[in-house]
Amino acid sequence: MREPDWKQVREYGDITYHKSGGVARIAFNRPEVRNAFRPETLFELQEAFRDAGEDMGIGVVLFTGNGPAKDGKYAFSSGGDQRVRGDAGYVGGDGVPRLNVLELQRYMRTMPKPVIALVAGYAIGGGHVLHVVSDLTIAADNAVFGQTGPIVGSFDGGYGSSYLARIVGQKKAREIW
Repeated sequence: MREPDWKQVREYGDITYHKSGGVARIAFNRPEVRNAFRPETLFELQEAFRDAGEDMGIGVVLFTGNGPAKDGKYAFSSGGDQRVRGDAGYVGGDGVPRLNVLELQRYMRTMPKPVIALVAGYAIGGGHVLHVVSDLTIAADNAVFGQTGPIVGSFDGGYGSSYLARIVGQKKAREIW
């Protein structure tokens, strides 16, 4: 089997987006902050997922995180970037507090193509939710899954807790969350 010939679709600041032979590869590209996301990251992810969803030549989307960080550790995503979290929410480059993750989660759940989360390293908080709403997760030996919402005073602004409860049951979901 030969290696895929990945072609960059568009240059982004916070993610990478490539296609090859019917496969789209969308990856967080902020390894210096364990691939934490901010409003700009989510705008880029939404654009890339919509493009992959509408491309008739794409049959599956691989969703992952680039790395490693300078310390050699990997992360799928550590969730929302706490450095840009203000009193009213996560503040983007435009100064508006928001973290529009629900729109991305909704699209991932309803797009007509499977989304496979490839998790190496940390999938924590919002990063954990994004793997949960994917159709399938393939975890590396070093994958670490967890939730931080109650610890950092954050709530699930999307499908995470309710969808997790549907997948693993109410009791197990409360243990995880």
